[in-house]
This record gives sequence, structure tokens and C-alpha cells, in this order.
Amino acid sequence: MNTRDKGLESSVAEQSGQAIPDVQSTVDTRHIAIESVGIRSVKYPVLIELKGQKSLPSVAEFEMTVYLPPEQKGTHMSRFVALLEQSQGHTLSIQSFKAMLADMLTLLDAPSGRIKMSLPYFISKVAPISGVSSLMDYQLTLEGNANAEGQEVWLQVVVPVTSLCPCSKKISDYGAHNQRSHVTARVQLKGELDIGQFISKIEQQASCELYGLLKRPDEKYVTERAYDNPKFVEDLIRDVAIALNGMQEVGAYSIEAENFESIHNHSAYAKIERR
Repeated sequence: MNTRDKGLESSVAEQSGQAIPDVQSTVDTRHIAIESVGIRSVKYPVLIELKGQKSLPSVAEFEMTVYLPPEQKGTHMSRFVALLEQSQGHTLSIQSFKAMLADMLTLLDAPSGRIKMSLPYFISKVAPISGVSSLMDYQLTLEGNANAEGQEVWLQVVVPVTSLCPCSKKISDYGAHNQRSHVTARVQLKGELDIGQFISKIEQQASCELYGLLKRPDEKYVTERAYDNPKFVEDLIRDVAIALNGMQEVGAYSIEAENFESIHNHSAYAKIERR
């Protein structure tokens, strides 16, 4: 507990005229450690800045946990929220996320812990023909683990794209069925990753990428682009893997592709892992 916390608790105790017992710090006689204990589903406003993009406001959902030794009855739940409060007004980046992870272990006096935060992340995109600009949203997750040996940070992003079926194109006299697809890439960060470039590399592997706003010339372009670039879910996932293999900032990864089929009531799915 830091000096401010102690002073606040002492002040409250003095006002109440009696000492307030600290129950969670008492000894637990069951001698069973808890691997992860903390809070989840906590929403907080954030100002996030990742390499290659300007600072953007968003709302993140946090999960924050620490290891609890067998002799300790409980953790200090309020200190997780206090840590989030301390971050208000500061820009959140990969480096400040790592600092928050280290601060959590100090504040909770824990040997290890984990922070996971998920948020919608927006990138401004320019339509391919008209040049009109609009925002595209991507679901982004940062997850960090820390212990005495160091830290490990993972980035996950869900990238929506278009895929067009090669088989449908081959056997049809005209047209081919296409669908929206999701590529979910979860990567271990080995360096500072340019988030815009990372998402763009994934989009480039699809039959066509998506845009928030398109004019008629743009619609013509994306329709014909997808038709000229058909891909099975297997093609999509393999091409994404090749793109990630060429990025030095990426260590281990797990990538998934799901095509929400337009002529079936099921999805086509593929997954590749590099450990």
C-alpha cells in the first residue's frame, strides 16, 4: 500500500472513531494458492496511441488479475480500480501498458499478474477511386503477463475483409458467391509494431478489403477486385501467415480465418499457429 492509501485509510478510521479491520490481509488456513484473482468486465475511457496512428479516444474493457499466495486470504480489489484511475489523462501506448502491468504488481504486492484490455479501434481509410475518407473499426485486444522473469505482451486484432469463392467463379457462367470474413490475428510483440501497417498487411491478403464509405466508382472497383482475386479460406489463412512470417516485430502467433458463407448456413474456418 502506498503512502497516500495509508493516509486515506487512517483519515477514514479517525473520522469513524475506530480502527477498520483489514480482513483480506489475514492468514488463510486452507493453504491453497489462487492462480488468478482480480476484476473483469470493467469499462474505462482511454486515449490510445499506437505506432503509425494518432491518439484516439475509445472505451476499453479491462480484466486485471494477480497471483494470490496460499497464506493470504484475499487480494485488494479496490487497488485495481485505483490503478485505472491513475491512468486517466495519460495516453495509453504499448510502453505505458507495460508500465501499468509493472505498477499493478507493485501496488498489489504480487509476484505475477495479467492485464487484458479490449476496445474498438478506429483507422481512417481512403476509398480506392473517389478518395473519400472514412473510419473503419477493428476490435483490438492487448494482453500482458508479468512475473519475476519479465513481461510478455500480446496484441490481437479482428480484421474484417471480403473473400470470393474460387470454385463458385470457376463453375458459374456469371458471378461468384462472396462473403464478409474475419481474420483474427493474435501475435506476441517482439518490438514496436506499426498497427496501421499490420492491419493493412492482413487486408491485402484477402480477395478485397473493406471500407466505411464508398462511392459508385469505388463499389465497382471492390466488386471487380474481389472477382479477380478469389480465395478459399485456406488461401486466405496461408497468405496471412506468409505476411506475418516476414515481420520481425512478431514472435509467436495464432491466426484464424472465418468466412461467413453467403450460400450456406455455416462458416468456413481455418487456423494456423506458430509457437
